[in-house]
Amino acid sequence: MTLVLASKSASRAAMLAAAGVAFEARPARVDERALEAQLGAAPPDQVALALAEAKALAVAEPERPVLGSDSLVVVGDRRFDKPASREEAAEHLRAFSGRVMHLHSAAAIARGGSVVWRETSLAMLHTRKFTEDFIQTYLNTEWPAVSHCVGVFRIEGPGVQLFDRIEGDQFTVLGMPLLAVLGALRDMGELPR
Repeated sequence: MTLVLASKSASRAAMLAAAGVAFEARPARVDERALEAQLGAAPPDQVALALAEAKALAVAEPERPVLGSDSLVVVGDRRFDKPASREEAAEHLRAFSGRVMHLHSAAAIARGGSVVWRETSLAMLHTRKFTEDFIQTYLNTEWPAVSHCVGVFRIEGPGVQLFDRIEGDQFTVLGMPLLAVLGALRDMGELPR
């Protein structure tokens, strides 16, 4: 059976494809900002999980499993969304400079309109100090590709230059707790054991 990926994320699609998982990408229509506003001061891992669940449930599929996933970046006490403009991306990078990004990634699988599995994971990304020249040079290369990336980076590209050290699973950094997802799919009989 083919999994439905409720996402337009190239990174999540690439992870599933590389792992040999058959899937169909069908982006979910979810008002992420409205849901975040409803959740208010909920812990970031729970916000990421609620978004992943909402995406999985938003794709109507009676029989096949639907995978929703989301990531959220927190630095200090501030939650960051995807940058809406190059100027906002530069502001985010200035706020990240020399600090630790807490990247929360979540995944949920729904079947028949109910969430049947969920997981969250955390990676801590230690950024180096950025000069303004670096920020502008980086965005000259990476904008608008990173406009859809929470954290303003693609770790598999020049975004790796933002960091001195990373603690956590590489798949979490890419935007989905893939190993847990694969385990859940095996437990559901969707992948061979």
